[in-house]
Amino acid sequence: MSKLYSQSREAIFFFNHGGRVLYMNPAAEKIVDNDVLKQLYEGHAETICRVCRGYMSETELRTCIACYFTSPESERFSSFQVYLDTVGKGVIPYAASYHTLDETEGVHVLMLRDLSQQFKTQESFYQNKMMKHVIHAQENERRRISRELHDSVAQELMSAVIDLRVLKYMTGEEELLKKMRQTEESMTRLLDDIRNLAVELRPAALDDFGLEAAFRSHFKRIKESYGFAICFDSNLDNQRYGSEVETVIYRIGQEAILNALKYAEVDILNFVLREENGHLRLMVEDKGKGFDPDDDPIGTGLGLYGMQERAELVGGRVSIHSEKGKGTRITLDIPVPEQAYGGDWS
Repeated sequence: MSKLYSQSREAIFFFNHGGRVLYMNPAAEKIVDNDVLKQLYEGHAETICRVCRGYMSETELRTCIACYFTSPESERFSSFQVYLDTVGKGVIPYAASYHTLDETEGVHVLMLRDLSQQFKTQESFYQNKMMKHVIHAQENERRRISRELHDSVAQELMSAVIDLRVLKYMTGEEELLKKMRQTEESMTRLLDDIRNLAVELRPAALDDFGLEAAFRSHFKRIKESYGFAICFDSNLDNQRYGSEVETVIYRIGQEAILNALKYAEVDILNFVLREENGHLRLMVEDKGKGFDPDDDPIGTGLGLYGMQERAELVGGRVSIHSEKGKGTRITLDIPVPEQAYGGDWS
């Protein structure tokens, strides 16, 4: 028992009825500074208030109303959460329990267990969960707008283009025909822009046919728009994965290509997408300008940061290797279960 007391990582305080510290184990002594420690041993009961930042009640995160020292017999203080301002670590949350050991002598024991790591784990979990909800909502909204553009706006515009073509045969005035042809050309370009925008927002091929089909369609648009060639190597065929995984891979691949278009100063890149040994691996490589990863990123840098954030949501990892004058290689690795089809972002 003596070893348990002295070597325990939990801080243990023994108080008498007046609030004077009778004993503290080494873990407890490390929490407070020497001045507070001295005053606690001298019997200054209010000294504990100098380091206490309140306990959690049913209505408040931190409160001092009717605390465990003033109401030690209250059932709600058998187990609770308290915040202490510790030496060198700042305010730390503790799981606390306060018990009466000897009613006659008024001896109480306060035991504290540091919850910092648990709080960090919970915070990370909730951040990831919230990020998934945000991205899920974004993709659903992209899908809705894309369908609206394609099914409503584009169709209405197409009807107007057809009407113009019909009207051309109903007049022989050259000036009017010239103006109608110009308007038709403008509306046709606008129609193409709307269709491209709808696909960029959320390609139907990704939902209907999967990653390989979506990327092939994307590469075709890139070549038509920018003359940018992409050498594509894939072994997925028609293999499907969870919607969440497919969305992450597509968006990261899309961002990697966009970065190469903006900064690499090349007209060709290699794009590899393969499943091997239970992992989906994406590699986008160019032989362009490159950059020093230790320098501040060109632009906002949010694209590279967003890639890593998205990858972490599905248990993946993004690595970026670049060197000035030798190009850039972006790789993504995501573990996938054997029965991968399905997912949360349907």
